[in-house]
Amino acid sequence: MRDSERELATLLIAALNLEGKQIDEIDPSAPLFGDAGSGWGLDSIDALEIALAIQQKYGVELRAEDEATRQAFASLTALVDYVAQRRAGA
Repeated sequence: MRDSERELATLLIAALNLEGKQIDEIDPSAPLFGDAGSGWGLDSIDALEIALAIQQKYGVELRAEDEATRQAFASLTALVDYVAQRRAGA
């Protein structure tokens, strides 16, 4: 896991109060939403919390109507890449 993935995973765990989630057990390519058995098992409310946490920490805005945002929420890796691209362009 890249340092940036570890950093964002830590932020998500704290923002969503996922006490049972261990950083070293996270697959960065696992889906964030849907079945918890194959990924994080998050829902739309969690997406709002994630967007707020990312905006507060990184100054990157995630817009629900933006297709790039929807793609960014596919996995931790995709979300890290999205944030990095938006921060570089800022």
